[in-house]
Amino acid sequence: MRILVVEFVTGGGMPPDSPIPASLTREGDLMLHALLADLLEVPGVAVTVTRDARLPPLTAPVRSITITDPRESWSLWEDLARQADGVWPIAPETDGALERFSRMVEASGRTLLNSRAQAVAVASSKAATAALLSGAGLPVVPVWRVGAVAADGPPGHGPWVVKPDDGAGCIDTRLIRAPAEWRGWLGEADRSGFVVQPFQPGTPASLSMLCRDGRAWPLTANRQNVSLSGGVFSYGGGTVGGMALSPALSDLARGVAAALPSLFGCVGVDIVVSPDGPTVIEVNPRLTTSSVGVRRATGLNVAAAVLDLARDPPVPPPPVGRIEPVLLTLEG
Repeated sequence: MRILVVEFVTGGGMPPDSPIPASLTREGDLMLHALLADLLEVPGVAVTVTRDARLPPLTAPVRSITITDPRESWSLWEDLARQADGVWPIAPETDGALERFSRMVEASGRTLLNSRAQAVAVASSKAATAALLSGAGLPVVPVWRVGAVAADGPPGHGPWVVKPDDGAGCIDTRLIRAPAEWRGWLGEADRSGFVVQPFQPGTPASLSMLCRDGRAWPLTANRQNVSLSGGVFSYGGGTVGGMALSPALSDLARGVAAALPSLFGCVGVDIVVSPDGPTVIEVNPRLTTSSVGVRRATGLNVAAAVLDLARDPPVPPPPVGRIEPVLLTLEG
């Protein structure tokens, strides 16, 4: 099976006129190398990868296509997708990148080893995701589009969290403590693409799971290292499998999959766990940074499991036994 893997940041998706941020490169390479290690263990799989010429070449035994001009990346990806049997994108939801890639693969008739474009379109919007999950009866933090909120502040007494509606990770995510701070934030820049949520106290966490046709196979519950400095949130990794995969968390994973049945393959769900139970923050319809540690934590070859789920009929993954927590750091 010929598989095209495109990690957006390191594979040609970044603008050509500025350096690629080192932090994004490291996070992208962590996900890419973890995926390649799993794929290369699967018999009969040959992997093609694209690589930005500004970065060191890959050493893995794969066919690596160097992209010297990122302005030509989309046309090259489309050509390479047609030559492959399956395509596995690792891309952010920001600016519609993952949805565009998913639709491109679907139009090519090749196997998309990621969530369908329909699910990506919903999950790419935090407001749309919250509305869908709330309608399905799942616990979710409310989301309001900034344009629909009065200038004197969102509902409630604060604090609130503001972030891009289609953002990934903690990029441009801030804590707003009072109406005066809200008005100041509004006046700093165009906030039309932002949303606001009430701050949810508790432990930041995520669920790593596999999905197909409305079913979920939860793999790990992960503690997240989310810090707050000067009102700005940042993500610094966490502990994969650092939280017990309780019945409540497993039920939540299954509820998300049932509400978004076009989720497929690797999916992450960001949550906050409090004494009252878990609450969904957002859904990541793709391979996430936490997935880097899932193989070591569970012993499961995640890529092989996704390929099995892509079969007709699908082959479900084996039950996860004992989990060994894995510390994941994004520093250095």
